[in-house]
Amino acid sequence: MNRYLLIQICLCVFLLTGCVPDVLKHTPYINESLPFNATTASQDQNRLFAAERFVHSGEIAAAKSYLDSISPSALSATQRNKLNLLYAQIYLSDGEAEKALDRLSITQPYNLKQADQIAYYQSLAFAYSLTGNLLQAVQSRIQLNPLLNSEEQRSENSTVILNTLSLLPTETLRSKQPPAPDILGGWMALTRLIKTRKQNQEPTDFKNSLQQWAYFFPQHPANTDFLNKYFDSVNNHFTLPAAIALFLPETGRFAKAAQVIKKGFMEANQYSDPSFQPSIRFYDSSSSNISSLYRQALAEGAELVIGPLGKDNIQELALSTELSTPVLALNHIPDLVVENLYQFGLSPIDEANQVSSAAALDGHTNALLLVPETNQGNRIANFLAESWDENGGTLLESQSYKSRSTDFSLPIKKLLNLDESKYRYKRLKKVLSRNIGYVERRRQDVDVILLSANAKTARSIYPQLRFYHASRVPVYAMPDIYQGRANPSLDIDLNNIAFCDIPWLFPEAYPSELNQQATVSSWQHLPRRYIRLFALGIDAFNVIPHLGQLHSIPYNGATGILSTNYEKRITRQLVCAKFVNGAPVLQEFDEQ
Repeated sequence: MNRYLLIQICLCVFLLTGCVPDVLKHTPYINESLPFNATTASQDQNRLFAAERFVHSGEIAAAKSYLDSISPSALSATQRNKLNLLYAQIYLSDGEAEKALDRLSITQPYNLKQADQIAYYQSLAFAYSLTGNLLQAVQSRIQLNPLLNSEEQRSENSTVILNTLSLLPTETLRSKQPPAPDILGGWMALTRLIKTRKQNQEPTDFKNSLQQWAYFFPQHPANTDFLNKYFDSVNNHFTLPAAIALFLPETGRFAKAAQVIKKGFMEANQYSDPSFQPSIRFYDSSSSNISSLYRQALAEGAELVIGPLGKDNIQELALSTELSTPVLALNHIPDLVVENLYQFGLSPIDEANQVSSAAALDGHTNALLLVPETNQGNRIANFLAESWDENGGTLLESQSYKSRSTDFSLPIKKLLNLDESKYRYKRLKKVLSRNIGYVERRRQDVDVILLSANAKTARSIYPQLRFYHASRVPVYAMPDIYQGRANPSLDIDLNNIAFCDIPWLFPEAYPSELNQQATVSSWQHLPRRYIRLFALGIDAFNVIPHLGQLHSIPYNGATGILSTNYEKRITRQLVCAKFVNGAPVLQEFDEQ
């Protein structure tokens, strides 16, 4: 990894951990001469320190490897708390907020050094934000505030508190507000005032209300200096773009997908707040060099670029051009970290993580994996296997099937070890030299099957799984299993299969004027394979005002609860459903 990319990753991790401990600024020698598999206390302490360095440098896999090799019993109470904190930060970097909260719940912050206490409360706040527990997130930041070393850090933390509370309905702020002079109550009352100010621009009225608030909350951290800076920053910190350039191909392999994204984007634009009505200019990214197109868009006044869609174009633009104006690319290239570049797409990484987490949180540990025999199938298999391992599960067997086939008996038999059952029968028959009764028996050590298949293929695979004695093994599937519209007569064969998908497909999960039912006239004639890209287009527009704060305040979008990781990739937390009577029904899985 080059020095520039490493600096970018460190800066993103810095946003999560608050500040780098002084001990890491002058890193002492780490004793690499001790064997990696040693179990001595000194070696475990050495690994803990190394893992901390890797977390702060963004090398998450290396950090986890070191932590997994540590024996907690060899650590002091302070070091065990540090171990749990580092695990929590690793889980948060992968968007696994529930796991992070589990680790943080057994961490005692008073047994940590001040820098680690700062990291603890920031991690706790971020984890609560990801799970939608905004009041708990704010309470964590209130506990964080007196630990911060500088007025600038305290001011930034206070700003995040206000921004987080602003996501709550005014009625919630009123009904749940603790009485004065409680600090949380003061923040909630102040947020209500600010919301009122946005509706009513009379400066005298607002000033009088603010003075009344200060009377009831005299010792509140939001003092006059902070409020003056805050109101200045509200006007100047994030400027919504007045002009947007949309880079999408009009010809080539991505042209149809681009048309669908454009439809969703413009649909969201029609419903946008009156205060945000940017001019939008379209550029054909398949017609000219992408770097030249970027310079042309800037020369024509673009203040934000949405796109490109193809990975080749994204990489060329990121590595050949200084991005003086922000770019929201509509795809994802792993490990590509460039200033002013955000990446946003329907990544199967998020889907694999969510499906694996749902199965693990339901208590399953021993999995079988069945995927199509394609390049994409292989990638999904790797994502699922990696995520299943991170969830503490064991992958017993993986098989692939030919996607154009209708007979899946061979990979299913191999998956369930039925071929071994028949082999044992033949051996026994030969030894006994006589005919004996035979009943096929599948392996008994499996408690879940992870499946990647489209709806048509799954309607053939699932009955065959039942035929081969796997009817009692739960199946969790990638979102391709659902075509995007309920079809009970065909999907009755998928009953009891669980899957995770975008909220836009479920009105109760995305109660917006832009949900699937409300926008049916705009997408009903689109090919079903592209239907989710319509929701991506909606979010590509609606996420714009939130881009600068997604690292700390998630946004509830059409494609999921959106936040950014260290790569500035917008990650998605999905909703999960199960087929009941042939139709998907939302489930209350623990991770939601």
